[in-house]
Amino acid sequence: MATPKALLLTILGCAFFCSAVLAARDLSDDSAMAARHEQWMTQYGRVYKDANEKARRFEVFKANVKFIESFNSAGNRKFWLGVNQFTDLTNDEFRATKTNKGFKPSPVKVPTRFRYENVSIDALPATVDWRTKGAVTPIKDQGQCGCCWAFSAVAATEGIVKISTGKLVSLSEQELVDCNVHGEDQGCEGGLMDDAFKFIIKNGGLTTESSYPYAAADGKCKSGSNSAATIKGYEDVPTNNEAALMKAVANQPVSVAVDGGDMTFQFYSGGVMTGSCGTDLDHGIAAIGYGTTSDGTKYWLMKNSWGMTWGENGYLRMEKDISDKKGMCGLAMEPSYPTE
Repeated sequence: MATPKALLLTILGCAFFCSAVLAARDLSDDSAMAARHEQWMTQYGRVYKDANEKARRFEVFKANVKFIESFNSAGNRKFWLGVNQFTDLTNDEFRATKTNKGFKPSPVKVPTRFRYENVSIDALPATVDWRTKGAVTPIKDQGQCGCCWAFSAVAATEGIVKISTGKLVSLSEQELVDCNVHGEDQGCEGGLMDDAFKFIIKNGGLTTESSYPYAAADGKCKSGSNSAATIKGYEDVPTNNEAALMKAVANQPVSVAVDGGDMTFQFYSGGVMTGSCGTDLDHGIAAIGYGTTSDGTKYWLMKNSWGMTWGENGYLRMEKDISDKKGMCGLAMEPSYPTE
């Protein structure tokens, strides 16, 4: 039988050994995370100005990875998160660069005509995906410029032009950023899709992306660009009405504003986004379809402008027909579309 002194030494020895093992494990975890951060930096071409900045970004990266893994391990979710190009940004930084300046909610909404008012819901197809009908250009990336409003309006315009003419033309967001600066729209500082439509009408159309390429920054308007596509008008979908939105999306891609600032939006990787979501509209996207998953979850199919490394290769599915009339993340609050 061990003496009290021997027992104490055994306990102390165990405590020392266990703490050493835990410390080694923490060091190993940090080392593994550091290697993961290095790999991530290479993948996304991230270079930091100095060692201090890199150390700070590593701590943010580590915290975000833990959040992502904790979220995914909770189970019973219809969507999941993933490491992407925003993983070394705090949520406040993400909001500041990607959403807060992007969309400015309309101060006054004057109801417009809604051409799909008398369309029967029962007559609509169960599934719509405008990509399969060739009405959606490839995913684009707005970069650090807060001009999601331009990408949303252009996506909707590209859609109606394809439907009307049979030709899919990638149009210039940069022309909107540089030239549409005399109203609510202020380039990288944010704007409204409706005001973008007004500009396109007044401007006599938009030129192609290839002739006026995207620069991800405010620039000087290049006057005299040849118009490649035109619209005659625009209409707003009746507010807070997902049934009306469904009628519109069944007929053409629609510009939609959402609250895209929370961490689940920042790191969305796949599945149908469900659950609690804000309704402070700050980001413009485009509704390009809808459908139902195999487990019966109804969803909207959205085109985003954060590149193909975000979401489902740049796309997002959001729960459809929820109890809140504003829709998931406020998607039913201010939808609109251009008309030919």
